[in-house]
Amino acid sequence: MKIKEFVNKNRLIIILTVAGAIGGFLYWKFVGCLSGTCPIKSKWYLMTLWGAAFAYLGGSIVIDAVVRFREKKEKSVR
Repeated sequence: MKIKEFVNKNRLIIILTVAGAIGGFLYWKFVGCLSGTCPIKSKWYLMTLWGAAFAYLGGSIVIDAVVRFREKKEKSVR
């Protein structure tokens, strides 16, 4: 599969993952852990990765649910 086809097919999940990474970074920047004793929140790159991971997993669950709902709805119309 070519890169362009992959990006077009997975465009929404890529956008959600990048938004999650940005959200994780912003969480670290503005909320974070002031004392530095929090293993995840004290480092910007760990919080960014966690944000991206949660957004990817959450986005893929929602996208899968929407696809199944549409397929089920199409079958009931026929």
